[in-house]
Amino acid sequence: MLAGRRIVLGVTGGVAAFKSAYLARRLVEAGASVRTIMTHAATEFLGPQTMAAITGTPPAIELFGADEVSPHTAMAAWADAIVIAPATAATLSRLAAGASDDLLVATVVAFSGPVLVAPAMHTEMWEHPATRRNLAILRGDGVHVVGPVAGALAGGDEGPGRMVEPDEIVAALENVLGEGTLAGWDVLVTAGGTREPIDPVRYVGNRSSGKMGNAIALEAAERGATVLLVTTMPAPAHPRIRVQAVETANEMADVVWKAAREADVAVLAAAVADFRPEHALGTKVRRADGVPDLRLTATPDILAGVTAMDPRPFIVGFAAETGPASGAAAKAASKEVDLLVANDVTAPGSGFGTDTNAVTVFGRDGSSEAWPMMSKQAVAARLWDRIVALRSL
Repeated sequence: MLAGRRIVLGVTGGVAAFKSAYLARRLVEAGASVRTIMTHAATEFLGPQTMAAITGTPPAIELFGADEVSPHTAMAAWADAIVIAPATAATLSRLAAGASDDLLVATVVAFSGPVLVAPAMHTEMWEHPATRRNLAILRGDGVHVVGPVAGALAGGDEGPGRMVEPDEIVAALENVLGEGTLAGWDVLVTAGGTREPIDPVRYVGNRSSGKMGNAIALEAAERGATVLLVTTMPAPAHPRIRVQAVETANEMADVVWKAAREADVAVLAAAVADFRPEHALGTKVRRADGVPDLRLTATPDILAGVTAMDPRPFIVGFAAETGPASGAAAKAASKEVDLLVANDVTAPGSGFGTDTNAVTVFGRDGSSEAWPMMSKQAVAARLWDRIVALRSL
């Protein structure tokens, strides 16, 4: 798929720059023509001669003083795609702002084709609100993002922020340049925890952040799917994601049961409240009025409603457990889903609000597979790989 493609590989100043040499080699082996842009910081981590030897062309570093009259526009006109790996926090910031006073960002700003970035940085930098804002801007602009994952970082640290391996970047680029493995698919995803009102101030709910559902929706969109994300939480921006905001289980059920009839795949990752107050009060309950008599009633079983459809989409359910995920096996069988993803929300790094997850995936045939701790984006990627494989059988 990359044979004959012209790829600009941007290398920025992070420890993961050493992987860029292998990435360039893999791109060349796939038949692509590769030209490299290195930032000045990147040359502190990786020698330009290494990239020249692999690609057959010396890296471009300077915006000014080069042989080309306009090196950024010339490079942009040549390229079919731009890959930036590693993409540091500083680079993401400059890209989001369009700060085009260096060769790499200037080339991206002059380029109208697909851009793929592979972030790499320490966990604290990855989780900083500024980095998240910049990523949201870039995704909204149509930039493709792959990774990062959890793993060993510089200085002996460990956590989310490690750049994905070069082979994964090559695979992501193939999806970007091709139609994508999910091109033509209509995908329905739910995310977040529902809020069932007690009064205008209080509600019955849970701690779900929506991060897992968001990651699943983003990964599907990156692979070419048209996605409807039904969510109670802030949603990611992406040209192929349409967002339907809801709050209660009844609202989510109304949207999901209608949309699922047209979907190819439904991934129901939301943590839907099982119960709601029987009667929501119109005014705030006052402490002075004493302890209220709060009577609960069951909410609609959204997953069961989708599995009962005929015809029905390929269905992935989620189960938040408080203990070993083996207890979810019975749910996988009773719900008649195609896949059930279960995790222990009390386990460190695997609960609500984290950027990582450790899940067990149960198949309709009774099989199960425990996946190690990884970023929620990596879980989403692996889950879509599994869905594609099962739907092709």
